Amino acid sequence: MRAHLGDHLVIESPATGATRRDGEIVGLHHQDGTPPYDVRWSDTQAVTLVFPGPDAHILHPGHGPAAAREQSTAREPSRPPGAAGAGAGAPPPAGASHSGDLGRRVATERARQGLTRAETAHRARMAPEYLAYLEEHQADPSLATLVNLASALNTTVHALRGGGTDMPPGQGIALAHPRLLDLGPEECRTLLSTHGVGRVAVSTPDGPAVVPVNYDVVDDAIVFRTAPDSVPAAAVGSDTAFEVDHMDEAMSQGWSVLAVGPARLVTDPDGIRRLNENAHTAPWAGDEREMWVSIRPTSLTGRRITPADR
Repeated sequence: MRAHLGDHLVIESPATGATRRDGEIVGLHHQDGTPPYDVRWSDTQAVTLVFPGPDAHILHPGHGPAAAREQSTAREPSRPPGAAGAGAGAPPPAGASHSGDLGRRVATERARQGLTRAETAHRARMAPEYLAYLEEHQADPSLATLVNLASALNTTVHALRGGGTDMPPGQGIALAHPRLLDLGPEECRTLLSTHGVGRVAVSTPDGPAVVPVNYDVVDDAIVFRTAPDSVPAAAVGSDTAFEVDHMDEAMSQGWSVLAVGPARLVTDPDGIRRLNENAHTAPWAGDEREMWVSIRPTSLTGRRITPADR
């Protein structure tokens, strides 16, 4: 019997063949995937060390029992040590279009919150090795695993799976008893510094426009790169509004911050060099966008929607 992280161990009744217990393999003790295994049982979420008996078999995620079952070592065809078990390397099942992005979403959200793998794994009650596997490989973890991960990262299973990425935000049902709070300047600064995409409002010859830009906060100033002939470049030389927000679709709550201040072109060579060296990301729009614009807020306001009992 050989397994991989993320496989499922199923224990059946010798008499009826019905499943008596099943769990997810979250730890391997041998590189070739032979027992024992650390198994997180689906009924209790407890992780225990398991030496599978003849009533146990392995299921690879996304495969039916007939195709994915591995028999006990007495009936298993001989293969070189370390060789993959049945079903390994097969394509993801139909409907698992987001499984390849799951690991990237988990890793990105974990990094955004400044969490290590060990901290996240502890919060999600899983082995750090299994979390590493999820982040680095195409995987199809159980719903229980996704629920624990979402809770550990303060997000939702829907978000981790990439659901709704093509839909505009705010389509969830409103809270029964919402509470609208005004945010103080310090909280606004903190929230503003956690994001990388915001919206700048400008006046153009064709009328007012609001466009998204990648931005950073440097020395309390909002800075972004653009091209001289682009819409965001029209902000230079005038008072400009800049907005950033975050919405939790599952909980129908969120916050927004609005900064207003003069926009100016950054021309100092040392300042430009510093911005280029410390920028967290390149403009998503691509092309040649090397013109730095700085907005130093003279007004900073924000609001947050939460349940009334918070």
